[in-house]
Amino acid sequence: MPISVPGNRPAARRVRRGRGQDGFTLVELMVVIAIIGVASAAVVLAMPDPRGRLMDEAARFATRTRAAHDMAIVDNRPVSLWVTRDGYGFDEWRGGRWSPAADTSLRVATWKDGTRATGLTRERVTFDTTGLADRPLVVSLTREGTRAQVAIAADGSVRVGG
Repeated sequence: MPISVPGNRPAARRVRRGRGQDGFTLVELMVVIAIIGVASAAVVLAMPDPRGRLMDEAARFATRTRAAHDMAIVDNRPVSLWVTRDGYGFDEWRGGRWSPAADTSLRVATWKDGTRATGLTRERVTFDTTGLADRPLVVSLTREGTRAQVAIAADGSVRVGG
């Protein structure tokens, strides 16, 4: 004698066995969404951002300039920064004349490919033993149509701006 429990009828079993899955499970959908997210993140990170690279270059220049400012105070010796269209470097006052800075972090540097300092030929700013600059200077950097500025104030402070 057959019992009437759902799923125990031969006809119901045949119908269920004949039907395949009717869609995707939640886990499958979540995996696809995760793959799309990872792929889109990789594309965004691979896209060039000239403004970001220029700001990195400006920040690097500003950081090294601040280090020269601090070195002038700590070593009790004037330190100067010179900037040209193609690069920059630091000198220190030793033995009655300017010599390249001995600190390896302040060696001569060229701007990265495509970066140029505009509106100047060769400028020099000197930090005295109290950290004051002999004059203010604004260095404008350009790369691929974008622009960043590094401002050195008379009080020796250094700021990066767009």
